[in-house]
Parts: sequence; C-alpha cells; structure tokens
Amino acid sequence: MTAMKSAVLIGFGLLCLGSLHGDSQNRSLLKTEAVAYLFPEQVTVAAGKPSPVTLHFRIASGLHINSHTPSEDYLIPTTFSIPDGAGVRLDKADYPAGVLITLPADPKTKLSVYTGDFSVQARIVSTPGNHLVEAKLHYQACNDTQCLPPKTIPVAIDVIGK
Repeated sequence: MTAMKSAVLIGFGLLCLGSLHGDSQNRSLLKTEAVAYLFPEQVTVAAGKPSPVTLHFRIASGLHINSHTPSEDYLIPTTFSIPDGAGVRLDKADYPAGVLITLPADPKTKLSVYTGDFSVQARIVSTPGNHLVEAKLHYQACNDTQCLPPKTIPVAIDVIGK
C-alpha cells in the first residue's frame, strides 16, 4: 500500500473515531447494540470429540463489521473465542466470506465486511458434563461515515458433553 493511501485511510479512521463525540445522531450510534447473538443457547455434543456448532449473529441495520479477513492489515477482524478453563475448547472456527463494499469517503478501497445475519461454524471439544460457556465475539462496527470502538460481546452457550 502506498504511503499516500495509508495516510488517507488512517486519516479517515481518525475522523471516524473523532466524529463519535459529535451530534445526537452520533450519540445514538454509540447506544446501538451493533451485533446480537441469536442462537444456539444450548447444545449437546459427544464428549471428547470435535463437534460442529453453528453460531448465529445479527448486525444492526445500517451497520457493518469487518470480516474475519479484512481487506487491510490495520482493520480489526471479527473473531470468536472460548476462554481457557471453560470445560470446552475451540478446535476450529470457520467464518463466512465477507461482502466487498466501498465507502463514499474512499470509493477506490474495497472493504470485506459482514452485514445483516451471519454465522460462525465452530468446532468444539467438550469434557463430559454440563458447561455454561461464556464465549466471546470480538468485532468493530461502522456505518458509512464512522466507526465505533472495538467491542467484545458474550456468547453464552450451555454445552452438554455426553
């Protein structure tokens, strides 16, 4: 990436973050829950064996989040994780392909994002028993003119390992 393009993109990012302190529309954006975890709330899996679990999310209307593989290195990818010590471990997570969009501020740059509903295909390994897991989804939400600070939301899953 050229130095000029880097400067333009960094400037746009700073402008986006700085504009969050502006008018009432911006304050409204800060209060928006950008991403909601939809389901599943409970899964039963074979203990000790990698098991597939599809996690469903919804992005608020008018917003997008960077995909798991954003188009620029400095953009924050969407990631799913399970903390250590949960009785369940994440073996692998597969993310959907992002949709390419351009923003009015920089129509030459294509961004890889998620909008609307999306799913993460997780493969988990559980120990025997019932485990209330508080997994996490980390992302950064934006609209066409500004970005919110990065956020991590809880993804509560009751995993029953049989």
